[in-house]
Amino acid sequence: MPPFSQGLDRIGVAFDDDHAVANAGLLLPATLAPRLGLRALVDQHLDLGTTPGRAHVGLKAMTVVAAMLAGGDSIDDAEVLRAGATQAVLGHQLRAPSTLGTFLRSLTYGPVRQLDAVSRMALQRAWAAGAGPGADAMTMDVDSTICQVYGPAKQGAAFGSTRVRGYHPLLATRAGHGDVLHARLRGGRANSVRGAASLLRETFARVRGAGASRPLTLRADSGFSAYTVVRTCCWAGVVFSITVRLNPALHRTIAAVPVDTWIPIPYWSSTGTFGVDATGAPISGADVAETVYVPCGTPLRLSLRRVRPTPDSQLAPFIEFAYHAFITDRAGDTLTREADHRAHADVETVIRDLKEGAGLAHLPLGRFAANAAWLALAVTAHNLSRWVTALGLPDTVPARTATPTLRRWLFGVPGRLTPSARRWTLHLPRGWPWQARFTAAVRQLRALRVVC
Repeated sequence: MPPFSQGLDRIGVAFDDDHAVANAGLLLPATLAPRLGLRALVDQHLDLGTTPGRAHVGLKAMTVVAAMLAGGDSIDDAEVLRAGATQAVLGHQLRAPSTLGTFLRSLTYGPVRQLDAVSRMALQRAWAAGAGPGADAMTMDVDSTICQVYGPAKQGAAFGSTRVRGYHPLLATRAGHGDVLHARLRGGRANSVRGAASLLRETFARVRGAGASRPLTLRADSGFSAYTVVRTCCWAGVVFSITVRLNPALHRTIAAVPVDTWIPIPYWSSTGTFGVDATGAPISGADVAETVYVPCGTPLRLSLRRVRPTPDSQLAPFIEFAYHAFITDRAGDTLTREADHRAHADVETVIRDLKEGAGLAHLPLGRFAANAAWLALAVTAHNLSRWVTALGLPDTVPARTATPTLRRWLFGVPGRLTPSARRWTLHLPRGWPWQARFTAAVRQLRALRVVC
């Protein structure tokens, strides 16, 4: 029999503290949200007509957002906010999960678009407060993902090309900072490019309206290598780099590239692994080159990267190089453009953060429009956590810090509210490792000018 501590057995357990707060660090996003006027924006722009969920839509939306920041990924998880004195920390009334479910199921496509308008205005206000790119150029990444669901009852969910049942949302993000600029839910059978052009048009208008006045760059993977995407970027004056799929015509173009135009990539291992050539020079593991490609009647710059398979790997006996290609109209040297384009993979970090940190692990409702509203609120919760660090801890916490990490450091700290002299004090654990960051964020956020 394993040993046990009799001391632990003597500890009594009682759920009787009305002043305890499980996630006292939600004080930070709750301090920022009214300065951006999030609740007022929802009340002003979300109109549910005569549906059962029409009342107090701002309170309901902010309850869902707070539950997501606390780690909830289903409607029932909002119940944790009603324990103890959490409502006092959030600064607004809370609604029961059953009420939230009625609210979300009352939304149709029109109200979902109204929530998109709310997120657009929230982005403008946050960037006006200092969370935006300011006078710097900005790079955007667009990608799609699979939000897996289970069972056939989810409206619009289907098996797509990945043979996973789910939805297939589109996401546009701000590179290097993690802000979600726009999002749109689609059914499970949608391919990447469906709806991409209209999403990009709205995204470009959003960021320009929010104050991004400097040059814009779009990066995308091969799912977006379509004429409509290129035309949209050219129309908006946005430079682009888009991965293209390798087809027979492209292979012929690659084969015509002169051998002496390939440039070794400096960071790649060039000694030891691949040996030396006949002259004794080290054989490069990867190279880049550039040529012209005419995919739809318009000549475009084609950047190429070739990578040698690792010796003794399964591919080594069959191919000399694996090729990767992207079309672009960006200026600069080939090495710089190729390295920057590979950084498009950072969008996967944002997608993971949405799923693990902002309630998008699965879409919990049966109706498509309700799940689209859930996605819109998840984007709001994610962006609110980004803006807490951008505005509250601009020089302390990296912009790309994941929401689960912020929850561990800041949002999830337990506390206790006590009254004294007609004032409330939030008591937090002594010796909390991130105490300095928390107090600095509170001070910075409270000093923000109200931008609504």
